[in-house]
Amino acid sequence: MMGYQPDFQPKLFYHSINLDERIPVNHILRKIRSRIDFEFIYREVKDLYGGKGNVSVPPPAILKMMLLLIIYNVRSERELMDTLPMRLDWLWFLEYDLDSEIPNHSVLSKARNRWGVEAFQRFFERIVWQCVEAGLVDGSKLFMDSSLVQADASNNSVININKETLKIHLVKGFDELESRLEEKEKEDDDHEPKSGTANRNHLSTTDPDASVTSQGAGKPKLQYKAHRSVDARAEIITATEVTPGEVNEAHLLSTLLGMHQDNTQKAAETVVADTKYGTVDNYLTCCDLGVNAHIPDLKRSQQERESRRGIFTEEAFQYDPETDTYLCPGGQRLKKRNYNPKRDAFEYKCSSKVCLTCHLMQQCTASKSGRSLKRHRRQDDLDKMRNSAQSQTSKQDVHLRQHLMERSFARATRYGFKRARWRRLWRVRIQEYLISAIQNIMVLLSYGKERGIAKGRAVSFAKRLSSRFLFLFLSFQNMINSVNKEPRFMFGGYEHPAQERL
Repeated sequence: MMGYQPDFQPKLFYHSINLDERIPVNHILRKIRSRIDFEFIYREVKDLYGGKGNVSVPPPAILKMMLLLIIYNVRSERELMDTLPMRLDWLWFLEYDLDSEIPNHSVLSKARNRWGVEAFQRFFERIVWQCVEAGLVDGSKLFMDSSLVQADASNNSVININKETLKIHLVKGFDELESRLEEKEKEDDDHEPKSGTANRNHLSTTDPDASVTSQGAGKPKLQYKAHRSVDARAEIITATEVTPGEVNEAHLLSTLLGMHQDNTQKAAETVVADTKYGTVDNYLTCCDLGVNAHIPDLKRSQQERESRRGIFTEEAFQYDPETDTYLCPGGQRLKKRNYNPKRDAFEYKCSSKVCLTCHLMQQCTASKSGRSLKRHRRQDDLDKMRNSAQSQTSKQDVHLRQHLMERSFARATRYGFKRARWRRLWRVRIQEYLISAIQNIMVLLSYGKERGIAKGRAVSFAKRLSSRFLFLFLSFQNMINSVNKEPRFMFGGYEHPAQERL
């Protein structure tokens, strides 16, 4: 008999509803709630709240809301609060009930302004240490790379910095000055000042911290740059930093190394990065720290371009340590002339008259003052690091780095990594800390599952191995039967044809 839907009559009381019973055992939020401690945030932010006034939303609930915003890639905080009453799993995760009062969306932005970057950085560091305790971090080999993040600002907001335009925008923004004074300390970050020509002369009125950056043949955009270090064992993100998009990633190598050691209490033995990190400063930094630099030499790539143009590279010049001179392909001696303190290098060259009259000048240089070479004050240490970077192990690590770091950034895209949710550098850093922490949490939660899979694979391999021995035994018996001209053999109480294969 067909059933019919009765008229809906909402109940005033629901005595038999238990949210805990309605959340599946394998739900991701249940796993996060059981493995991650959110109570620590009370200690981190207790000095930021007064003893009187309105009672705030509990800090652990605020931190969990931030995670929900990132995990489910909700478009805005307003949408998060509108969706929250309809999601039983979200309510359960926040330890709310069906009739709990949902806070206003402004609670999250106020908490970010009050807590600052430090609280979210502590959360990320705690997750990294939890991964270390779980045995997911080896710490000896570290992979580094960076990726651009599009700022939450349009190119139309970029203005040319001059007196006339500044007057207009200063008058227009005067009314907003009082509200922004509270954020002044957070916005004065210690990153390097913008050095590019475009960013020295232009500024975004929407997000002044973002810099105009171009990648490939695409149109320049307002962007930030996220820098990461990833451990090789389970691809745990051990350190992360965000800078304006124009900052060269090579400048962050020593910073990420220090963060990695602080967060994991393990000193890296090898650092792996791409050619952009292969600078003199990075090689010498690794040399001083006793770290193997598996980084392609940036200078070598530049010399390869010169070689394709038919220009002599530095390898064509032979250095004589006894006379401290270079012998050029034309048979002339390049002597030490002066010292460049900025590069910490000596310049070697011969007389310009000799160079200009040399028959190999067109293959040597296009400079009218003749060819010159730069030799670093620590050239021996530099050559040692560069030779080590050309080893077969180094090339294998560099090849592995490409796939490993691409995976790390690709997995972050599902959490809204490619575009900044908020404006200003310190807020984008909060977003990166949350995304990196969530990626590490996902690895941490799958640790037991992966171990189960590995165990299952081992059992499966043992079964295949035993079946292989069984096949060899039957093949050996078949061979004996063929010699004795017996057409059949017995196995397991059954008679089988000699040609049968398992």
